[in-house]
Amino acid sequence: MSFPIYVEAQNGHFVASLVGVPGLSVVENSHAQAIASLRTAIQQRIAQGNLVALEIDAIGVSALAGKYQDDPTLREICAEAYQLRDAENQ
Repeated sequence: MSFPIYVEAQNGHFVASLVGVPGLSVVENSHAQAIASLRTAIQQRIAQGNLVALEIDAIGVSALAGKYQDDPTLREICAEAYQLRDAENQ
């Protein structure tokens, strides 16, 4: 499992934070120590709770994404539009 983290130098130390989770960060003397400590902190956090992926139904225009990907009529319309475009550009 991979998580995006952010590591930065601050006042002679390294701060590693889990992106998107305010309050989950560590401060260490080296870059490598900061990453190792954050790994441990993330593992402890996961052990305390239940990590799941949450799917949200798309609404509005987003709900149309991919809806017609296998529609042969759409492919024909696209092919015709590309032919007209190409003919106009010559």
